[in-house]
This record gives sequence, structure tokens and C-alpha cells, in this order.
Amino acid sequence: MNDSGWRGSAEVWLDAAYEALIEGGVEAVRIQPLGKRMKLSRTSFYWFFKDREQLLDALLERWRAKNTGAILGQAAAYAESIAEAVLNVSDCWLDRTLFDSQFEYAVRAWALQSDAVARAVEAADAARLAALTEMFERFGCPPDLADVRARTIYLVQIGYISMNTREDLALRMRRFPDYVEIFTGTRAEPRELARFHARHGFVPEA
Repeated sequence: MNDSGWRGSAEVWLDAAYEALIEGGVEAVRIQPLGKRMKLSRTSFYWFFKDREQLLDALLERWRAKNTGAILGQAAAYAESIAEAVLNVSDCWLDRTLFDSQFEYAVRAWALQSDAVARAVEAADAARLAALTEMFERFGCPPDLADVRARTIYLVQIGYISMNTREDLALRMRRFPDYVEIFTGTRAEPRELARFHARHGFVPEA
């Protein structure tokens, strides 16, 4: 009998752990309740994970790969200008398949209870800021100013997440051109905004 049969799979357990973390915080990520939720025995868990700590480590690695990976990838993506580069990064804030804001919020809450997770969040912040700083430097921004602009973008978005801010798409899209100008000192070209809008299925009012 294969590991994806009655025992479930590592991914199934990890998906359930993710859902529990989002809904109830790290204390909700417990083997027995997860098994009950999926109608899998507690014993089946141990085919895939040594213990709860290994499951939590895998959950943290999923967060790191998804959210930090998205920011690093978008910061390095091709752009005509620094304005479009910032719009590329802004894809993360609008597309959950790239960057999961609920996951980010949950992990940052978890970090308040765990020194190891707090260190992981600190390392992720440093890597993300370094990628954003390098993005600005790539377009000729002096290092000190690149660092400040990177922090401005990043800390604004982390503030959005930490405050659990909710804005509809139309409102966010109206604000993006001004955000880009504040972050970069330049306006995005209409064609750059058009590409950004198209990626998110947004049609501006005529």
C-alpha cells in the first residue's frame, strides 16, 4: 500500500497544519485534532513526520519558500524602469498565489511565542530588504537611498499585513501610482500601469 493511500501524505498533513495555523494560531497545530479533521489516524502522521516539531519546521519552510521566495523573485524580475520594478513587487500584495498575506500574519504572530521563529522572521526580513535594496541599486539609486526606499516599501506592506488592512481592488489600484511615485520619486508610465492592471484583471474606469 503506498504512502498516498489511507495514511494520507506529507503534503496533506502540511496543508491541514497550514489551515489550522491560519485559523487558530500555532497552538491549533496539534497532531490529534489535525488527524480528526482529515479522518486519519494519529499513527499515520508518523509515516511522514518524526514529531510535531518536524511538522512545524516544514510549515515554516513552506512560508519561507513561498513568501520570501516571491519577493526575491519579483524584485529580480525584468522591468523597464524602477517604477515598473516596484509594480512587479506589488504583484505580491495582490496575488495570493505569489505571496500569502494570511500566512505572513500567522507566522509573525507565531514569532511572538517562539525565539526560533522570531529568528527565522528576522532572517526573512533581512533577505527581502536586501533584494529590494539591490533592485533600487540596479536602476542607479545610491546605496543609502536604496536602503531607505526598500525599507519604505517593505515596512508599509508589513504594516498593511500587521493591521489586517482590507481595501478593495479598485481603491488599491487608484493608490498605486501615487505609492510608486512616493517609493521611487518617478511616475509609472501608462504602459507600465496597463501591464500591471492586466496581470490582476483590473479594468480602470474610463
